[in-house]
Amino acid sequence: MFIADNWKDYEVIDTSDGEKLERWGKYILCRPDPQVIWQDAKKAPEWKKLNAHYHRSDKGGGEWEFFDLPSEWQIRYKDLTFRLKPFSFKHTGLFPEQAANWDWFSKLIREAGRPIKVLNLFAYTGGATLAAAAAGASVTHVDASKGMVEWAKENAECSGLRDKPIRWLVDDCRKFVEREIRRGNHYDGIIMDPPSYGRGPRGEVWKLEDALHPFVKLTAELLSDDPLFFLINSYTTGFAPGVLSYLIHLEVQSRFGGSVIADEVGLPVRETGMMLPCGSSGRWEA
Repeated sequence: MFIADNWKDYEVIDTSDGEKLERWGKYILCRPDPQVIWQDAKKAPEWKKLNAHYHRSDKGGGEWEFFDLPSEWQIRYKDLTFRLKPFSFKHTGLFPEQAANWDWFSKLIREAGRPIKVLNLFAYTGGATLAAAAAGASVTHVDASKGMVEWAKENAECSGLRDKPIRWLVDDCRKFVEREIRRGNHYDGIIMDPPSYGRGPRGEVWKLEDALHPFVKLTAELLSDDPLFFLINSYTTGFAPGVLSYLIHLEVQSRFGGSVIADEVGLPVRETGMMLPCGSSGRWEA
């Protein structure tokens, strides 16, 4: 398992009855988690000290219940700073488990000994973008949501990365990749965090199980002649890590050699010492 265990401002305190108890800086949040299928005694005292609780609805969705939580606050990971706020469907604007991947590709970038161009697709609020830029890469950040791109820019500002070579683009990721191929542009590292389900700008339906292989095949055309890494993240329940490994082997490793590894991504749980699975990642490196 790829474990994000270098956090100081974040931790999973406990898990039980379909929920996880988390500390984000000095604030305690309780949020639903579909992986938490066990019923366990809620031993941590923080269960009774919540700043906010997201209640899942039986009809889908849900709503926040606030006790004592600011409208937004910040946490740090190493030299990076992230703005957080509770918003749609239980999210805060950050997936802390992805720090395991940030550390992996940041090391590759720092040790490459040459300029590295990175493309971050479905880039959300920019955690991976900031990590790559801080490691010395020039980054193209693409997300279809203008609000998410603006949030990512604010995170870059908070992290002291405003002047780094980051290109911020509000665009449909597939359309952008197609245009980049026509332009003849290439990247040394590619990161993608595609949604399980979505709709394109003209109502095109995106279903991960149908769309991922064609998209990986297309995006691999953007790799440079001497690529450094390729990363796919998936949160789809039931999507085995081996699926990502197989796709990357077919479309990247078969062309460039190197090595592929795929596994679950996880966060340590303080109360039990166990690891909470948080999706899967497939990694290729030269």
